[in-house]
This record gives sequence, structure tokens and C-alpha cells, in this order.
Amino acid sequence: MPMRILIVDDNPMNIMVVREILKKAGYARIGTAESADDMFQMLGMREPAAPPSPNYDLILLDMMMPGIDGIEACRRIQQSDRLREIPVIMVTAVGDSLKLAEALDAGACDFVTKPINRIELLARIRAALRLKTEKDWHKERDRRLREELELARQVQLSALPPPLDDPRLSIQGLYCPADDLAGDLYAWYKIDHHRYGIAIIDAMGHGISSSLVCMFVASALRDAILTRVNPEYVVRELNRRMMQLQFTNPLLHYYFTCLYAVVDTERETVEYVNAGHPPGLLTRGDGSPPVRLERSCVALGLFEPLEVEKRIQPIGPGDRLFLYTDGVLESLDSADEQRVERLLDVLVHTSASPAELQERLFRKAGADTRQDDRCLVVVEMKKGAQLE
Repeated sequence: MPMRILIVDDNPMNIMVVREILKKAGYARIGTAESADDMFQMLGMREPAAPPSPNYDLILLDMMMPGIDGIEACRRIQQSDRLREIPVIMVTAVGDSLKLAEALDAGACDFVTKPINRIELLARIRAALRLKTEKDWHKERDRRLREELELARQVQLSALPPPLDDPRLSIQGLYCPADDLAGDLYAWYKIDHHRYGIAIIDAMGHGISSSLVCMFVASALRDAILTRVNPEYVVRELNRRMMQLQFTNPLLHYYFTCLYAVVDTERETVEYVNAGHPPGLLTRGDGSPPVRLERSCVALGLFEPLEVEKRIQPIGPGDRLFLYTDGVLESLDSADEQRVERLLDVLVHTSASPAELQERLFRKAGADTRQDDRCLVVVEMKKGAQLE
């Protein structure tokens, strides 16, 4: 598209000279204004509903004009989110370096002095338009990237399962990504009428790379849970799939931690493998001491073959199982070695309602605080329920 240039000068002779220089150089789309007020009107700054995009790609702005001078006009352009990307070249007969510095501080990208040198003017215009083209390209790319990230965020959210409420067991999750995309994920599937496969995952890193790893794992998780069932076999399969990923940088290696558990409401057991993940917490409805589901193998995606140890704990009516990612621990105001105990204290004295857990553990961090992704899964064996 031909570039659009706006000439702003209170002297008609100066406008004519600059316009003829531009026309002979091949610039056909040229607008003119004789004051800052005229320029504001042409740019839509005086209208309540401004046009969606600026009308010009470059402004040649005279510094010394009656009323609003070029420096103040440039400053006002910079205050407009819609117009600040338009490059402004200041045209001046003033040789005062302080004034020129003030113009550049106000947002002008360059300046030319009067009497105007045609070669210098065209060279500075080409440089400014080249920069504008590059900035527009980056702006459009960023817009497309934001749209793609939003789509990816929606896809990631859609992968999270809805709460499950069966006669003997309920499962619910809380999810709070640090950015648009998260490296944390939880999933659960009903294997048969009395067994449930539940997994929580935390991929290395943040942002796009960790979220892609997370979605890759999620794609393999359902088949692994429903076909292999046994936690030992599921974890081995996830590790095998992760080890198949190839990276162009040999020094870059992605991995993830995982806690996968099978809750059997008929046998009243929870079988699990903790692959480098923070310990799950199993609280007892009868008041007996809680149990930690400690690590039983390393994180997945690091080694092949993988040594896996499956462990079993009883789980009865009134018991609650909490699976979480390390972002939940990091959000607690405690020393590192005391965070699990602090979390356990919070969970023991908190109902399983999402609202209360959200308030206690998922408060928004301050603007100057960088938090990790946070996920929490609550599995509750119901009291007084009968087998189907």
C-alpha cells in the first residue's frame, strides 16, 4: 500500500515546497494541515468516536507554529494509544540543541532543518517509513500471536475434566495458571464402576514450551490410564512417550513430574506412583494421622529404563486425598522445609469446598510477585455411602 504522509506547517509556501519534493519522489498520498488543530481534526483526535486506525504513516511537523507548537502537538500524539506509532519528523529553522532535544523527548523520531535539503529530507523519510513498516509488521505478528495464545489457552482449559460426583467418591480441581498458558495439568478418568485414575502433572519451565509438553502428556494420558490402569505401567508408558521426543538442541531436555493414583472404592485402597512430584496428602476422616504420598521414582522424561515403585495406602469413608503442584507450596508464607506441613495444616482445617480452597490457597499475588502455576485436586471418599 502506498505510504500516506501528512505535512503540518502554518506557512503555505513551506507546504508547497515539501509537497512538490514528495510528489517528485513518488509519494502520491499527501495530506496537509496549517495548524496543530487542523492536524488533530484530520487524525480523528477531536471526534468522540475516532477511526479504528490512523490515516497516515508519517507526519512532517513544523516545530514553530502559532497556538499549539510542534513539540506540544507531538506530545499529544504520543498520549494517544491509537496514534503514538506514527513516526513524527520535526521540521525546524531553530538550531537550538535544547529545543531539538525537547522535540525528541516529546516523541519525534527525527528532525530536518530549514531551508530543507531535498536529499536529506527524503533519506530521513525513507528511514522513518522503513522503521514504521518494521514496527507494523511486529505489531501484526504480536496480534496474531496473542490470538493464537488465546486459542491455545482455551484448548488447554477444555482439556481439564469437570468435577466428578459419584455415590462413593467426589473429585474436583482448582487451576490457576501464572500466565496465559500453564505447565500444570490434572486429569481423571473413571476406569470401571469402582476404580478411578487420577493424575497431576507439572512440566519443566513456564509459558509455551511447558504448556506444549503438558498437552503432549495429556494426549497420552487418557489411553495410558484406560488401557494400562496399573500406576506402574501408566508411569512407564508416559516416560516412554516423553523419551521419544526429539529436540534440536542436545542441551535442552524437557521433563515433568507426575503423581498418578488409582482409587478403588470397592477395596478402599489408593495405589500410586509419585514421579518426582511434591508429596500427595491423605487426611483421615477418623482423626488418625495424615499420610504423605512420597516420591517413589524420578521425574519422567529423564531416564530410560525407569525404576518405578508402586505404593498402596488404605482410603476409607471421610478420607480426603490432596494432589497439588509446587506452585501451591510456593504460595505459602513459610520456609521451604515447612511448606508441606503448613499446607497440611491448611487442608486439615479447611472444607473441601472450591470457594474456601480458592480463598485460602489461590489468592492473587501482588503485581510485583511472580508466582508459579498452581493446581490442586481434591479426592473425597464419602461417608455413609453404599456400593452400587
